[in-house]
Amino acid sequence: MKEKQDFKKILRDVKLKSTSPRLAVLKALREVKHPETAQEINKRLKNMDLVTLYRTLASFEEKQLVKKIDLHKDAVCYELNTGHHHHIVCTNCGTVEDFEVCDKNRLIKNIVAKASKFKNIKEHSLELFGVCNTCEKN
Repeated sequence: MKEKQDFKKILRDVKLKSTSPRLAVLKALREVKHPETAQEINKRLKNMDLVTLYRTLASFEEKQLVKKIDLHKDAVCYELNTGHHHHIVCTNCGTVEDFEVCDKNRLIKNIVAKASKFKNIKEHSLELFGVCNTCEKN
């Protein structure tokens, strides 16, 4: 019951109504450890229409409750916006690991200093792709 109240407060704080589909999507996103595609989320939400899911995800993204992430899959992935972090993705097996090391202020300052057409950066996304330890051994 506490989780449902938390979800209702989250929605209320961003001025969205607490509908059953919205609560279900928040619950589904909270249960996953890594970003998922809408199709992966939809598999766990057995009774939700895909159009409703996409609309819900779009409204959550607009309110900055979720982040859309490109992990080089067939579709974009979504995750709850739980704070600043990035991802490392194995190009062989798809394993995803979060990392928080990012000196964004220094990075942005250096990039803007070298950019000829930009004076500021409002946000950024950083996903790294490589081979995980397990795949490296095989």
